[in-house]
Amino acid sequence: MTGLDRRSAATTDATLPRAPLVGFATGSLGMGVWVTVPGLLLLYFLTDVLAVGPWLAGLALLLPKIADVLLHPWVGHRADVEQARRGDRRRLLLLGCALPVAFAALFAVPGGLTGAPAAAWVAVVFVAGNLLFAAYQVPYLATPADLRIGYDERTRLMAFRMVVLTVGILFSGLLAPLLTGGEAATRGGYQRMGLLLAVGMLVAMLVGVAGIRRLRGSAADPTPAGHGGWRALRTALRDRHFRWLVAAYLAMSTTTHLVLAGVPYYAEYELRAADLTTVLVAAFVAPALLVTPAWLLVARRVGKQRALLGAQGAFALGSLVLAVGRPAGLPILVGAVAVLGVAFAGMQLLPFSMLPDVIRAAPTGAGAAGTYTGVWTATEATGAALGPYAYALCLSVGGFVASTAGESPVQPDAALAAVRYGFGLLPAAAMLAALLLQRRYTLDATARATS
Repeated sequence: MTGLDRRSAATTDATLPRAPLVGFATGSLGMGVWVTVPGLLLLYFLTDVLAVGPWLAGLALLLPKIADVLLHPWVGHRADVEQARRGDRRRLLLLGCALPVAFAALFAVPGGLTGAPAAAWVAVVFVAGNLLFAAYQVPYLATPADLRIGYDERTRLMAFRMVVLTVGILFSGLLAPLLTGGEAATRGGYQRMGLLLAVGMLVAMLVGVAGIRRLRGSAADPTPAGHGGWRALRTALRDRHFRWLVAAYLAMSTTTHLVLAGVPYYAEYELRAADLTTVLVAAFVAPALLVTPAWLLVARRVGKQRALLGAQGAFALGSLVLAVGRPAGLPILVGAVAVLGVAFAGMQLLPFSMLPDVIRAAPTGAGAAGTYTGVWTATEATGAALGPYAYALCLSVGGFVASTAGESPVQPDAALAAVRYGFGLLPAAAMLAALLLQRRYTLDATARATS
């Protein structure tokens, strides 16, 4: 009997109750704020408010993510130890609920700090925040693999998460720029934004903990935890299905975070209207509220793998339109961003529902779910850093001029070209790489047939 066959025997066709599903999904509101707001505003905050050069600003965002490559798998190891000893991962989840404190501190740079000292503050707080984020996200994402549910029900569970996550991304992505003061953003405005959103994050994350407890009470896997820890980490890294899936997800995460980091620059310097930042964010995120159920249906009809390849192709095509820039006209550009948003919805739902399929097929099974998700979240964190860093490098090569709040330096033509092509051509190339990597993943048909 194969690993997948053994794991399939522990699953059921049961439908999870709606109320705890909603509670579980609510936890994504807090995570959505952490994923979105730093990705959307932190690079701009550094270069245009704190006078940090683009290369140093990109480095300040990249180095903390490099630390995550080591920290997230370690958190996954701890999550599996907790699962083996206590039968749940709840203590890590509660520790992760301190994340809002780090979020508020990220934008509360002490007065007077600019340039390199300000970049150092952001980098240090970012490391602490990412560790707390991992403490919450790793056991959170291990939940589908911990439950006795099948192939389609895992997709349904993550669809609930995706819809609520989208609300969090959309809400924070639209509200955060407004709370900072919009075009008149100040250090005080960023600090106010951080404090207000932190309160909402805390409430949502606590509701998520309660939802997970209720789900585990109704459909927890009774099988032994198995061998987790470093043995499971070696197994995860040797798992070819996991390697191809996680490599493709790294390229997808890098691309989507690059786009988020580029939105304020594209709005201000290409479209010449900083207020359009909220319009572009809405066009990128809002479609997920409508199309996530459609992606769920497509995945059930053609499988998650083929659906994901379609989403990746659509994202690459939409990015090419954005490379045309202002001559294409604002309606077409907003429409292209909406296409990216439709694809983004699929790229959030489908890989996250494929991850528990891989875990269930692994020799270690659900007992190593924390280790697998630790590597996964480390990959996501790496992409979250590589995206803004790649865009910052584009700006630096183009000679982009950093400034403090209230200043409006004249940007050279090369910098304006870097703003446009970094937002269009670079995402298209990165997503094409993701598509080619994703084609190497071959587990989906087997997982679908045996679930």
